[in-house]
Amino acid sequence: MKFIHTADWHLGKLVHGIYMTEEQRYILEEFIELVKEEEPDAVVIAGDLYDRSVPPTEAVELLDEVLFRINVELDTPIVAVSGNHDSAERLSFGSSWYKHSQFYLKGKISADFTPIHIKGVNFHCVPYAEPGTVRQVLDDDSINSHHAAMEAIVNRIEEHMNPDEPHVFVGHAFVLGGKTTDSERTLSVGGSGCVGADVFKPFHYTALGHLHSPDAIRHKSIRYSGSLLKYSFSEAAQRKSVTIVEMGEDGTFECREKVLQPKQDMRELHGHMEELLDPAFYQSQKVNDYLKITLHDEGTLIDPINQLRQVYPNVLHLERKRDLTDAKKKNSFQILEDKKRSELDLFKEFYKDMTTGEFNGEKENVVRNVIDIARREVDHA
Repeated sequence: MKFIHTADWHLGKLVHGIYMTEEQRYILEEFIELVKEEEPDAVVIAGDLYDRSVPPTEAVELLDEVLFRINVELDTPIVAVSGNHDSAERLSFGSSWYKHSQFYLKGKISADFTPIHIKGVNFHCVPYAEPGTVRQVLDDDSINSHHAAMEAIVNRIEEHMNPDEPHVFVGHAFVLGGKTTDSERTLSVGGSGCVGADVFKPFHYTALGHLHSPDAIRHKSIRYSGSLLKYSFSEAAQRKSVTIVEMGEDGTFECREKVLQPKQDMRELHGHMEELLDPAFYQSQKVNDYLKITLHDEGTLIDPINQLRQVYPNVLHLERKRDLTDAKKKNSFQILEDKKRSELDLFKEFYKDMTTGEFNGEKENVVRNVIDIARREVDHA
């Protein structure tokens, strides 16, 4: 069977003060055309359909239109889960009757892990959930991290897996070793948000969302489709695509990418004002793209962003190379200063930044004991 793996649509996304809804509509038209051409047996959406839990009206209308055209007009089954940006409750609305048109949307985690069976392939849908939620749903007090939560979920799924059929995991997670960008929301502090790749061994193919690049991880059976559009300048060099998977009866599969072309790209430009405003230069540029411009000029410039916007109307961010150099020096100095301070001092500053509570003597003793235990474990390792 053949399915298209996509994720991270982030409908309703606001980038540097600009709603991306029209750009998203354009790219989703391309996606619908791809579904027409490929005639897949299913479309898999691995989370973050919306950019936030309460999306703007235009985003809700766009999602409704796109899913209707794919599922009803093109008669294509859809398998989807919620991501960390979505509201699990809102996406769960209507899911019980969606199934009658083969639209399988799982918004909330539950103890029911019955797979969706399409053309001989089992799709195991696991929406994003915090470890505490999974701990409660599975009644397992040992769950205290995303890895432990995913491990417990997969163990439950394995109990009823038919070893003679192919199995696809559909989820939204940060696999250890994945490459992040600025537009991805951190799942947790430290490493507790990571999930080890070995957890997904029981599945022939793991279709993930969360990381925005198809190159976020290199693994033979785990894949991120990546987002449909660039949502920060840290993604400027990435290609955006969807993954077309053709799977055999034994679970073996072949993947190919389809790169989607946006109406307006997101790029970076570097140079001096004179060069960037020279017709000989900008006539070879797509001047309507969303741009981050880094100027190399020294000295004072009068209203540079408005000068640039006369040629490049969608300059979203402007920097001076000198300012970047100064910022790097300041950051390096701060790192050196931090190295001179104790772990307890650094934690006190962190506590002050993150809370309004008083860091009293009792709390200091608790943290001091934790630090001592951690040091001893490192010394014995």
